[in-house]
Amino acid sequence: MQNDSLETLLLRHYGDSALVPQGLEAQLQASLRQQVYETQLHQRRLAQFETRRFSRRRAVALVALGTAGVGMLSATLEGLQVLEAALLGQDVSQGALP
Repeated sequence: MQNDSLETLLLRHYGDSALVPQGLEAQLQASLRQQVYETQLHQRRLAQFETRRFSRRRAVALVALGTAGVGMLSATLEGLQVLEAALLGQDVSQGALP
């Protein structure tokens, strides 16, 4: 589709006898304003984040939280593997080599 106007698209889809929905233009304008607002808000937040300085304490806390999350995920996956093996009746205590 090219940059067709709304009227052109409606005519192409519904034909000459189609009625334009009530309040369509107002709804489109409101939607556009909302998108512009959200884009500007996102850009402001991004600019604030880029200019914001982190203390070493905050950086260490973020790394520690990330590491703890990965550790918990790993432990959960190992626990699920043991549970699955137990349900299937496999012995998971043996090593990989015979």
